[in-house]
Amino acid sequence: MATAQIAIDTTTSETTATRAIIRIEDVHVRYGLGSTPKKVLNGISLDIEAGEFVSIVGQTGCGKSTLLRLVLAEEMPTSGRVLVEGDPRTQPDRRCGYVPQKYSLFPDRTVLENIIFGLDVTDIGFFGALRPSRRARRKRFQAEALGYMRRMGLRESDAAKYPHQLSGGMQQRVAIAQALIMRPRILLMDEAFSALDPGTRLSMQHLIKTLWRETGTTILFVTHNPREAATLATRVIALGRRDDEDGAEIVLDLPAPGADDEQQIAATTHRIVETTFPNGIQNEDEPTSTEV
Repeated sequence: MATAQIAIDTTTSETTATRAIIRIEDVHVRYGLGSTPKKVLNGISLDIEAGEFVSIVGQTGCGKSTLLRLVLAEEMPTSGRVLVEGDPRTQPDRRCGYVPQKYSLFPDRTVLENIIFGLDVTDIGFFGALRPSRRARRKRFQAEALGYMRRMGLRESDAAKYPHQLSGGMQQRVAIAQALIMRPRILLMDEAFSALDPGTRLSMQHLIKTLWRETGTTILFVTHNPREAATLATRVIALGRRDDEDGAEIVLDLPAPGADDEQQIAATTHRIVETTFPNGIQNEDEPTSTEV
């Protein structure tokens, strides 16, 4: 693996730390036992303010998805702490929604059933299913799900379809609706658009930026595409390694330029590539809109 240049830029506001919805404190992650465990993350410290849209970018295998799993509380750090709203993360909860790269839909459930699944489990549960109010509550959940479908650009006629009857872009819209209907304070997106064709990817970028503006949800968006990171988010965090033996560190932390400044987008993209991808980009052929 190539050596990344360590050139930390801390031009984000110092007031972020006082309003952090996510705080990551000197986090190390190592896998394996013995004298040579695999180091994945090496002393990551990061504060993210409520309402930020943060892209996390870096080479494949640098720990981007691991960082997301720590915030989700699907994984625990070897040392250090991860806090959400001041609380140490111990288990997943409704404050964090998650959209993975591979669509997380139940193949034997319809679109509508997939979207309301989390509400069913959380608000009704096993014993709640026996209560007389179950039918009324499910009708309310279904009406809410149809509203999210419309916001996602899906038709009501899609509600009765199964995942295999949908295109990749439609499945990802359902997955986002599935996460958002739980009203999470934080939305974690792990390479959520990388499996989509270029045209669909642009459409999904527009959609998620619009939803972010409407809801004010804090978004952490993992991508290996520097231009997508620079264009889509309001802040870019880049991870890189000093050498093959070290875990990843934060090598860039800087504001994104905004979608209407092509010159600054190009400059920021070049800086990410130069700092984080010293051997160049292998798969950056996906066009990325400058109007999201």
